[in-house]
This record gives sequence, C-alpha cells and structure tokens, in this order.
Amino acid sequence: MEIGFFGGSFNPIHIGHLVIAEYLCNNADIDELWISVTPKNPLKADSTLLDEKHRIEMVKRAIEHFDNIKYCDIELSLPIPSYTANTLRELCKRYPEHNFSLIIGADNWVIFDKWREYDFILKNFKIIIYPRPGFVIDKESLPNRVTLCNTPEIGISSTMIRDSFKSGKPMLSYTTKEVSDYIIEKNLFI
Repeated sequence: MEIGFFGGSFNPIHIGHLVIAEYLCNNADIDELWISVTPKNPLKADSTLLDEKHRIEMVKRAIEHFDNIKYCDIELSLPIPSYTANTLRELCKRYPEHNFSLIIGADNWVIFDKWREYDFILKNFKIIIYPRPGFVIDKESLPNRVTLCNTPEIGISSTMIRDSFKSGKPMLSYTTKEVSDYIIEKNLFI
C-alpha cells in the first residue's frame, strides 16, 4: 500500500488538518494516511505543548469516522526529540510491505534544509507538500519526488484554538465536536 505519513504536534488537531488529510486521501497517490503525534519537535519550542496522551486522544477522536485515516504511534517508541528521518527508517523496517510518502506543509518545506538528514529523506521518499497561508512554493523548482498538492488553504492554526480557549471564547467549530468536548472535559488550554 501507498501510505502518506503526516506527523506533527497536533496541539490540538483541527479541521484544517482533517481537510488536508481527507483531500490527500482522495486526490494524492496514497491509499491511507497515517497521523503521528510527535512527542517533541526539535525545531519548535514546546512551552505550550500538551502531554502527548492528550494530543493522541484528540487525534484518535478526530479521525474515528474516517476509514482511510489512521493513528500511528511509531514516534512514541523512538528517541526524543523526533527526527523524521529516523521515523521513516523505522516505518520501513516495521512495515516493509508499504511505501511511505512524507506529508508536510509549505511552512516546513521552506526550512526543510534545516531538518536532520533532509538529503536522506529527499533521496528515499516521496514528499507531498500542502499549501500554507503566507508561504509560496514554486512548483517548477521542486526536486524529483516532491510534489505540491492543491489542497485547500485553511487559515486555522492550533495556536488560534489554544488562544481562543485561554481567552474564554473557544472556537468550537475549528475542531471536531469530539475534540472540543475533550478539551472542555479535561480543561485543556485554560
């Protein structure tokens, strides 16, 4: 099977993530999309990062109605911080019957050369880039095996959602009901 690997903080997962995931399942050359919660991103400060158990639970609740979007716990068994090259190696080792493509936003593509072993990833995996507001990618300049997918640009961020909950004016429609209910139930971001 062709698997799209979509790793991230998902702090929290929101409608934008789900729109991208569903679009790629239906329009990119993948059979399934696997979402993985990153325990610690080496390129991000983690001062607002929820414990991974909460982020995992929100991802699981958000995707429970999708047949071709799955949760993948691989990064929890790897050394921290999470380096994508290590994750992709481990995926290939554990699931040799699958081919993996890396899914990243345009914001990550513009700093891709700062990723550990980015050249290894470029050489060995397809990369699917989705647009992000404020980041322009020249399709003509992309290396082989790297494609820019025409997913809808969603101007929602996890930061916006966290801030809205902190201010007492939660943007409930920016997440699924299951995720919003979980945030409220556990008093997250308050």
